[in-house]
Order: sequence, then C-alpha cells, then structure tokens
Amino acid sequence: MNFKIAIIGGGLAGCESAWFISKNAIHVDLYEMKPKKYTDAHRSPYLAELVCSNSLKSINPLSPSFLLKKEMEELGSIVMESAWKHRVPAGESLAVERDVFSKYITQKLKESPYIKIINEEVEHLPEHYDYYIIATGPLTSPSFSKTLSSLFGSEPLYFYDAIAPIIDGDSIDKSKVFFSSRYDKGGDDYLNIPLTKEQYYKFIEEIKKAEKVKLRPFEKEKFYEGCLPIEVLVERGDKTLAYGPMKPVGFDSNKIGFKPYAVLQLRKEDPQGTAYNMVGFQTKLTIKEQERVFRMLPGLEKAIFLRYGSIHRNTFIDSPRILNKTLNSKKYENIYFAGQITGVEGYIESSACGILAGYFLTAKIKGFEPIIPPKTIALGALLGHLQTEVKPFQPSGIHLGLFDKTGMPKKYDKKLWVKEQETKDFKSWKEAILTQVVF
Repeated sequence: MNFKIAIIGGGLAGCESAWFISKNAIHVDLYEMKPKKYTDAHRSPYLAELVCSNSLKSINPLSPSFLLKKEMEELGSIVMESAWKHRVPAGESLAVERDVFSKYITQKLKESPYIKIINEEVEHLPEHYDYYIIATGPLTSPSFSKTLSSLFGSEPLYFYDAIAPIIDGDSIDKSKVFFSSRYDKGGDDYLNIPLTKEQYYKFIEEIKKAEKVKLRPFEKEKFYEGCLPIEVLVERGDKTLAYGPMKPVGFDSNKIGFKPYAVLQLRKEDPQGTAYNMVGFQTKLTIKEQERVFRMLPGLEKAIFLRYGSIHRNTFIDSPRILNKTLNSKKYENIYFAGQITGVEGYIESSACGILAGYFLTAKIKGFEPIIPPKTIALGALLGHLQTEVKPFQPSGIHLGLFDKTGMPKKYDKKLWVKEQETKDFKSWKEAILTQVVF
C-alpha cells in the first residue's frame, strides 16, 4: 500500500480517479498546472473545470447518459455529487452552475488526507512514482504530447472542438423571446428565440458571409461530429440548423403567437438566469462577427457576450492499439489513462473513465484481478468503445449502439431492453467489485 501514484491532470477524469483511490486509503499526488498556467480554453482556477457547455446531458431514465450517471453515483462519483448539489433548471438535462460545481470538487479533494495537489505543469512523467494515471484531457499541452509520442511511438490523434457563446441574461430583450422546454419537459427552464422563415434564411446568409477563425497552414480541419460549429452545419445545407439545434418542434404555437420556422434555445448558466448559453451554437466565427451576426436574432440586439464561442484542438490517443482493457498501457503497464484523452467524448463519459481507471489501479495495488464491467452496462459499453479496433479510431460518447444487446427479442424496445439488462448486470458487477475496493 506504500506505492507512489501520480495523476497528471486535474480535470473531471483526474479528480474522479484521485477521489476513488483516496477512498481506499491510498495516497496520490494530483498534478494540475492551473492556476500557474492556462490553456487557451481554460479560465477557472479550480479543478474539474467545465470548458464547453454546462450540461451533463439527459436525465431521462431510459437514456444511456442517465444510466451512466446512475452507475457513477453508485460508485461514489464526486462529479455527480457536485452536479446534483449545484444543478440549474434545464428541462430533461442535468445542467450545473459551473464555477460552484468546480469549486466544490476542488475543496473536497483538498480536504482529503490522501490527496496532495501539486500545481505545476508536467512536461515529462515525474520520476520516482510506481504508477501513473494520465488524465491530461483533450487540451494536453504540446510539450506533454511530445512525451506521449516518444513513449508510444506515434503522434497522438486529434480533432477540433467548438465552444458556444454565453450571454448576459439582463442584456436579452425578454419581450421577443419566451420561456419553455420542448414538449414541456422541465417546465419553463429555457429561453427560446423564435424565427420566421424570412428571419431564418437571412440569418443563414449572414453566417455564410461571416469571417471565420482560420486554422494554421499545417493544421487539417477535423471536427467531432457531435459538436460541429454552426458554420460547418450550414455548409451541409441551408436547412441543417432548422433540423438540428434550431429545430422548431415541441413548442405551443399559440404561446408564441405564430408557428416558428426555427427556434434557438438559451440555457441557464446559473439558477438566477444571470447568464445563458446558446444551446448547440458552437462557432468558429471571429469575435467581431459573432457580435454582428448573433445580434441579428430577435431579443439579442443588445446582447452582451460574457464568453465568445471558439474552437480548440482536442488530443486523444489510439486506445485500441495502446491500451489494455484495464486502461493501462500494453507497453508500460504501470501507466494508466483516463478521460477524454482515451477517446471518450463528453463530461460524464470522461468522469466515468476516471472512475474506471481509479478502480482498475486500486484493485491492482490491493492485489486483486480487476473485474471488467460487462458491455450490458454503461461503464462496460463505454470501455468497449476503447477496445474496438476501427480505422481511424474516433471519439464517442455513450449511446445505445455501444451496449451488448445479445438475446434481445425482435421488435423489443431497445431502450427498455438495455435498461432492464443494465439494472440486473450492474448490480452483479457492483457486488463483485465490492469484495475488492471501497467507494
């Protein structure tokens, strides 16, 4: 039990790994370069910063995302503990007040007698440790990326991710928008901007003409399909936004006063509604053009932007080639990986991956053979994605297609089948690992 463990990266995954291991009375050193140094996308001095959206996806009991959250809760997730404590209204989504969410996690880890937080940048694996968990996330620094390349013999993979703007709530003209959630799921949690057909197509034309942030000459544009900039969506057709983030379904036309052609939703960043996130409006427009184009939308004519949209490079490794089922390297078995750098995509998925890495390493240290979660449960389905050899390997969030549905009768509801199997098999897996670890 006197092994020395270094966790590199204080994001969601690194925090979950540290928290899980510490519950087993094992000491860890958690390295985080903030607040001494920030990436282009980070702003907060706290651990577990939410860089993009403040949403942790669906809380519909039949959704794969909810199943994953439920499993995390039962394994003592610090992320889920903070999320429920600092939830803001968001219909069927679990959204959080991001600063207090991160501050809470930071404080809890600081209070643990088994976690030592070291605020410095790591360019090479620190010496004199027995085990490492690399959880540097999608924004892994260039210097540490070079270290990974030298260790594993190839360049880490990457794609570009985009961030949506955040708007001052007081700067929104409430007379031109309406409060509602789609299909009344969650009450009046969202602010909604309805557009006529004429307004929509004028907006689309301005997006096409607007100046975009250019990538450097040596960079190849590769975006994650689940988080495409609106400009990329518009390039796929004028109606793409109206069938995507601006779909006008699930609203009462009588309440609006007309049948909208498109609707943009704004989600609260805090319970008081002092700030709103433009849902699904990730963008690579220049700051000047964001102000010009988005202020064309009804109610946003005088919008004050608290954060502008942007794009950033996300780094991930070729997990099927590099990692074992227990998330440690095939080449260096004392090096584990966790979070988005493995090729899982999303806040919850990254956190869950951190829990798995924490469990696998804890079991190893305590002399047990780790028990791999079955693919019929959310954790196992997500882990299975990291073992599936496809070329090119691409990041993925949790979805129904990742679950093992062997034996499902024809015409059986997939979501219901997955939930039924997950409930039964997660209980069995949880009981099995309880003989090895504490959580």
